[in-house]
Amino acid sequence: MDQTGQNIIDAAMELVMERGYTATTTKDIARRAGVNECTIFRKFKGKKEIVLQAMGQKRWHPDLEPEDFMNYTGGLTEDLCRFSRIYMNKVTPEFVKLSLGLRTPELAEDTKEGILAIPLVFKNGLMEYLKKMHEQGTLISGDYESMAMMFLSLNFGFVFFKASFGPGLTEMEADEYIGTMVDVFVRGVTR
Repeated sequence: MDQTGQNIIDAAMELVMERGYTATTTKDIARRAGVNECTIFRKFKGKKEIVLQAMGQKRWHPDLEPEDFMNYTGGLTEDLCRFSRIYMNKVTPEFVKLSLGLRTPELAEDTKEGILAIPLVFKNGLMEYLKKMHEQGTLISGDYESMAMMFLSLNFGFVFFKASFGPGLTEMEADEYIGTMVDVFVRGVTR
């Protein structure tokens, strides 16, 4: 990808994050990228192709990976705090805004798999971890999927509200939230 193409991708994704896909026009993208609108169509078939190419780039897609859950201490509180920090460092409010901007009927079928991959990695990695903790006798339940979904929801909810309202709903920062949330979660799932 040459620099002009990358500038177009970056401009498009920034605008989608700010306004959503439907409200973003190729004219707006060209203006933000500092190019003529014709240049967009020389480089890409249209707005949809720009977005789909961007979703394959690390900059525009959280790089949450199964390996993020491989190294753990076996200390439930410590490990879950670490997993939450990884999640919130990678799935930022900006990425949440972007994924919301990409959930439009024109793109839904083309983007849902890429968007879904992120929570799936977290859920599956967490389920494997919780299974190991249950086998060690730490957890009261063997329903790993329900526990993983609860924990995923607790993390996503915080990021979603920060993306939507900034400090308007809570001025609590991520580290404070993680500590309290993990403490309450652990008390609910341990013997």
